[in-house]
Amino acid sequence: MGLKVGVTRDDRFAEHKTGHFHPEHPRRIQQIYRMIDREFSGRLIQVQPEPALLEDVERVHTPAHIRRILKTAEMHITSLAPDTPASAMTYMAAWLAAGACLQGVDLLMARKCDAFFATIRPPGHHALPDRSAGFCVFNNIAVAAEYAMARHNAGRILIADWDVHHGNGINDIFYESSRVYYYSTHDLMLYPYSGEPGRTGSGKGRGYTMNIPVSRDFTDDDMVYLYEHTLVPVIKGFCPDMIMVAAGFDAHCDDPIGRCSFSENIYARLTRILIRAAGAVPLFFALEGGYEPLALSRCVGNVLFELTADEPQIPGPSIAASAEAVELVGKIKEIHMPLGVMA
Repeated sequence: MGLKVGVTRDDRFAEHKTGHFHPEHPRRIQQIYRMIDREFSGRLIQVQPEPALLEDVERVHTPAHIRRILKTAEMHITSLAPDTPASAMTYMAAWLAAGACLQGVDLLMARKCDAFFATIRPPGHHALPDRSAGFCVFNNIAVAAEYAMARHNAGRILIADWDVHHGNGINDIFYESSRVYYYSTHDLMLYPYSGEPGRTGSGKGRGYTMNIPVSRDFTDDDMVYLYEHTLVPVIKGFCPDMIMVAAGFDAHCDDPIGRCSFSENIYARLTRILIRAAGAVPLFFALEGGYEPLALSRCVGNVLFELTADEPQIPGPSIAASAEAVELVGKIKEIHMPLGVMA
């Protein structure tokens, strides 16, 4: 049997106006919703989000940052950062995005669904406690992780970030935590130009951050090999109470910002890996990047198809991985095996 899957649905996400030529455009979410209507009618639990509570957002963000977001309601158009425009309804979309993630956590922890995909905007993984950045307003997944630990007594959260950009916000927020493991595959030559392999956490969090810069020459098979040999051992060693995915799709070959060559099939294959490795652990996905609307909707659809499939085809370790991928896995294991978290 396939998993019981919840998704977020709210047209107010499209009211976050960024300008006609900005990559993080309302068409992204609108195309996803059209795909869900066409391909998944009656197959998903659709949830209309409510805005997050102030106290839940304040676990991550400073009061000054929150006030700055609320003030955008007074402005037709403004900028929260050089690359992050805001309009009069941006504040509402941001509060709904965070709130949708919290509702997803509630549903998962109550076992009302097995997996949840927060199809939201604006994205979040670049947002820092005191500022917006990289199209991101609130750090949605960080808010959700803190909420899961505070409200549902989750002991350990694993965040896997497959966006082509490094989630520096998530990385920095949990860098000294041993309760949240942050795993990221990304292109070091793209914004925010961070996430070197030697950045593994500090203090109590030493060993609880895994940063993996990937080559632009990597194939789908290389990524399957990489995740099988790095993420799966982390899941087994860390034993999380929930797995969260910063689900960016800008590594797709058609994306105008990413520089990778992956097909939409890679996201189905990575989802299969997660399903197998997670067992009964709830799976939470939050939309991050992906800036070609049709490609984005196909990628999200592939994730949802895998989650709801009656008989998912679980891939074994790739036998077609390149020498470069094998070498990278060896390097990452050399760094992380002595830190004691990988199984």
